[in-house]
Amino acid sequence: MARDFEDHCWKDVIPADVLEIYAAYRREVRVGRNPALLAIDLYKLVYRGGAKPVNELIDRYPSACGVFAHAAIEPTKRLFGAARALGLPVIYTTAATKRGSVVATNRQVGTGSGDDYDIYEAFAPRPGDLLIEKERASAFYGTPLVAHLTRLGVDSVLICGDSTSGCVRASTVDAYSNGYHATVVEECVFDRAELIHKIALFDLHHKYADVMTLDEVLEELARRESSETAA
Repeated sequence: MARDFEDHCWKDVIPADVLEIYAAYRREVRVGRNPALLAIDLYKLVYRGGAKPVNELIDRYPSACGVFAHAAIEPTKRLFGAARALGLPVIYTTAATKRGSVVATNRQVGTGSGDDYDIYEAFAPRPGDLLIEKERASAFYGTPLVAHLTRLGVDSVLICGDSTSGCVRASTVDAYSNGYHATVVEECVFDRAELIHKIALFDLHHKYADVMTLDEVLEELARRESSETAA
């Protein structure tokens, strides 16, 4: 049975009168026909300090997402597994390390060093995967991402990564603006604050993307894998 359009993580923070205002956005949600997996900023810096409350980490690791980042590891591994089983293109983004004064947001943090912007080991790229370096929040802005998607015959993106209100949001809005159907996988995105995460997902779901649960996405990908096998 299909889930209710509002049956998501934000239902405990969005009041009924606001849901009524946004009722015009209700629709059927879906995974696009020819998707790529777009993994936003799954670099080591956001996992520094382990699965602790963010408030305990920010003095030493100001870019860490703590328990929220670590809670998303296993769901995201499952998403990667399903995408790879279908042979979907896998595209990562990370921050450009030689960026001078150009930064993704106005957060006052260091520029990083060493392997901070290498992809976290749980999601290590494989041969044939793409890695896009970006200087701004969006994976699309000032990068060759659209050219790669065109070459690959991609018409949609499955989005996971960090942070829901920042680079995930910017990339999702730009995916929509460039004509790609965007599906944000709920358990596979995260932020430094749970409330901000929920509100960002709510807004994306209604305006720019289909937010779907991991189980919904895996069910759809498994159905496609079975169809391809049968064919």
